[in-house]
Amino acid sequence: MNDCYAGNVQDMMKLMASTISSTAESLSNEGVGQFIDELLSAKRIYVMGAGRSGLVAKAFAMRLMHLGMHSYVVGETITPAMKEGDTIVAFSGSGETKSIAELCETAKSIGGRLCLVTSKKDSRIGRIADCVAVIESHRDDVKDESAEYEVRQMRGEHRSFAPLGTIFETTAMVFSDAIVSSIMEITQCEEKDLKGRHANIE
Repeated sequence: MNDCYAGNVQDMMKLMASTISSTAESLSNEGVGQFIDELLSAKRIYVMGAGRSGLVAKAFAMRLMHLGMHSYVVGETITPAMKEGDTIVAFSGSGETKSIAELCETAKSIGGRLCLVTSKKDSRIGRIADCVAVIESHRDDVKDESAEYEVRQMRGEHRSFAPLGTIFETTAMVFSDAIVSSIMEITQCEEKDLKGRHANIE
């Protein structure tokens, strides 16, 4: 029986990996280039997301800090006021998550730049974003996209082999790490430079 469990897990891992690989092939070179340009030209970078997407956002903010950039997580107590010239990076699979959309609209009203990592370009957040990275081509149908996180995730409503936006979140993590690797090459930043900024009082 244990071998059956292991085989099933391995099959799921392979399926997820192949889905992420397919998504990578579909990425727009122009969109990725613009995403990186926005990060490199930003005075300060703010990141956010709801639920597991928020955890991906926090991991991304950490790596940006390791790169020597001024990065902050929206909602943290030490995050400073956003100003014109700053950039916000939002992670939202649907592009409609209410809490994130409202924060994005506030950021835009302040004069900030907005980058969105999503699976739906034509969405509430996508329509006001300066840069959109579409990293997933398939999602389960949802009657009310705006309630995806606040309602759908809490109710556990899903039909895909990777539940509750798992593929989006996993792909978003791989995408953000790939962005970091690309910036390292562009800026000729070495791993020892990142290590020098890693927390040393953990």
